[in-house]
Amino acid sequence: MTLKKRIAINVAIAFSVLFGLASIVIYISFSIFRREEFEQRLKVKALTTAKLLVEVKEVDNQLLKLIDRNSINKLINEKILVFDDKFKLLYSSIDDATITWNRADLEKIKIEKSFFRSDKEKDVMGLYYDFESSEYYVLISAEDRYGNSKLNFLFYLLLTTFIVGTLLVWLSTNYFIKRLLKPLDIFQEQITNISINQLNVQLHETKQNDEINLLTRAFNILLSRIENAFESQREFAANASHEFRTPLTRISFKVENLLQNQSHSPETVNSLKSINESIHQLSDLVNSLLLLSKINREDAQKEFAKVRIDEVIFFATTQVKKTEPEFDLKFEIIDNDKIELSMEVFGVKSLLEIIFTNLLKNACLYSDNKKTNVIIEQTDSHKLSIRISNEGDLITMLEQDKLFQPFMRGSNSRQINGSGLGLRLSKRILDYHSATIKYQAIAPKTNQFEIIFIN
Repeated sequence: MTLKKRIAINVAIAFSVLFGLASIVIYISFSIFRREEFEQRLKVKALTTAKLLVEVKEVDNQLLKLIDRNSINKLINEKILVFDDKFKLLYSSIDDATITWNRADLEKIKIEKSFFRSDKEKDVMGLYYDFESSEYYVLISAEDRYGNSKLNFLFYLLLTTFIVGTLLVWLSTNYFIKRLLKPLDIFQEQITNISINQLNVQLHETKQNDEINLLTRAFNILLSRIENAFESQREFAANASHEFRTPLTRISFKVENLLQNQSHSPETVNSLKSINESIHQLSDLVNSLLLLSKINREDAQKEFAKVRIDEVIFFATTQVKKTEPEFDLKFEIIDNDKIELSMEVFGVKSLLEIIFTNLLKNACLYSDNKKTNVIIEQTDSHKLSIRISNEGDLITMLEQDKLFQPFMRGSNSRQINGSGLGLRLSKRILDYHSATIKYQAIAPKTNQFEIIFIN
């Protein structure tokens, strides 16, 4: 999960929790307020009825019922019962409503002086009243329809507000977080596109002193340090390789001159030939290191032109045959009626010749019969596939993962001289040409390298 999503979710959750708690507090507070208000109304109504019945001599039951019926403060589904100290019913209002009560309720009033409870949709209140040393007990019940209606309205209002508010907060938070962190997305995109050959690129810095600009500034400093380190490494490899070439060339010339002398014994000649091969091997290693240090993708792409891949392969074959006269190449082109075959790729011809010379030479050296098959196929209108295969010992799965690393030599190369840089050099040149190379064991004794150019 990205940082933007985590921030948006955390903010939305925090708002939802706080707003939910506030809504619950508001609802409970209003519910308590409604209950207390209605309890007070029941109490006033009960006391008024008791006073009229007990204290006003002119008011009898019939008159009191008439007063209750025409009272402007009449409650919904109101019912009033008045009892004396012996729990005898003295008065019952004329309403059709009923009160669920028992003797325990009257005894509770006698002890606690009052109580309040909810009975389904009605609220019931018991009240103690005394006058002139006489005790009276009043039970009153009514339905607070308006109060409950307001409470229900408040519940749905808070619920709707909570849902809508949460959705708005989620959407607005996500929008503003994306807007605020957009420079971070730009920063991520810029650093993703920086390759090893673009270390001199500097990201744009603003005048703002925010965290993203500080990160950009720090990254630019890091890029400069990495570029300096790579340049130092590249210069060292180039200088060391160049310094090695001159003495190696002199030694090679001297050994070749010694070989032309016919007075040496056969043992001496064999030793000189072995030394000469080692010198050539070391010279190839130095040349490979020098070429690796000089290759630059941007400089190479400036020289890109259309190159016929068949001509490159034929040239590489000629080069291999100079050192391996027994080399046998089987060349095949697969025709596809639906796709027009194009033998041209964009690249630098001299670099492509190095690639195929290395690959064909390896195919010959690691083959059981000095034979190599090359198949060219146009897999689609923009892809050209070149498959180079030979028969010989396979590369193990463990070695395949390290195949294109510098100085990597497999278990099948113990009796064969080499530097271990040929495939690494080929891979690097192909990367500059936006091409790919992969190895496959297509049969128990058949190795294959496939190169794919995308035009």
